[in-house]
Amino acid sequence: MNQGRFRLSTWALGATVLIGGVALIGAACGGTSSADKTATAAKSGTTPAVTAAATKAATTPAAGATTAATTAASGTVGGVKVGDTKLGKVLTDDKGMTLYVFKNDTTPGKSACNGGCATNWPPATASAAPTVAGATGAFTLITRDDGSKQVAYKGAPLYRFASDKAAGDTNGEGVAGIWSVAKP
Repeated sequence: MNQGRFRLSTWALGATVLIGGVALIGAACGGTSSADKTATAAKSGTTPAVTAAATKAATTPAAGATTAATTAASGTVGGVKVGDTKLGKVLTDDKGMTLYVFKNDTTPGKSACNGGCATNWPPATASAAPTVAGATGAFTLITRDDGSKQVAYKGAPLYRFASDKAAGDTNGEGVAGIWSVAKP
């Protein structure tokens, strides 16, 4: 009888961890609103408190974290260029790191990726709009919530992805169905 309770408890713990992990992924990608998270939690049987805790954990950098994302977020793009990747030609920064666009950036001249989102998806910032050979659209600068200037291409703000470690990496393509490489 005790073995049955143990198996049920283990299963319940596993299910809770799995649901929390899904909430973390969605929160880290900035793809779900608070209302959507609460509705999803109600459908899946988790409580809003569990969902809120998962969201906070996903958007709060680990203590003492000095990742490439933190470094990249504080740096500026020296230039934008067209680079070759396994996905074809994409926009990259001056170091060859792939640049991305965010589907949730729907308000012209405004980035929807701030706070914890910008830790995972550092904005491509610059002091002047770049000129890029091989790109067919206009580059502009938008003003972010923190006052920094972010490069936009055809009106879409550009970002790097913290999980891209080498020039040409495209690990951010398709994340949560809302991130894609910036095509020239």
